[in-house]
Amino acid sequence: MSTQRYELVFSEDPEAGEDVVVVAAAGGTGPGGHPVYEDASGIVRAEISDQGEVRILPSGGGQAPARVVRVRPVP
Repeated sequence: MSTQRYELVFSEDPEAGEDVVVVAAAGGTGPGGHPVYEDASGIVRAEISDQGEVRILPSGGGQAPARVVRVRPVP
């Protein structure tokens, strides 16, 4: 059974702390062939492999996604 929700943990600056965004399965696959997940607004979209590798997918023009530090499954 695959995970349906994840927390994406973003951190640009260790002193600034972390931002956590919960994403849920959105259906479909990304360019790497792995499932796509998105937050409730649809702005944060990510392809997440079964090995925990994350690829942030642009959802609009002009986005410069932050570096993802880690991904955690949500029970």
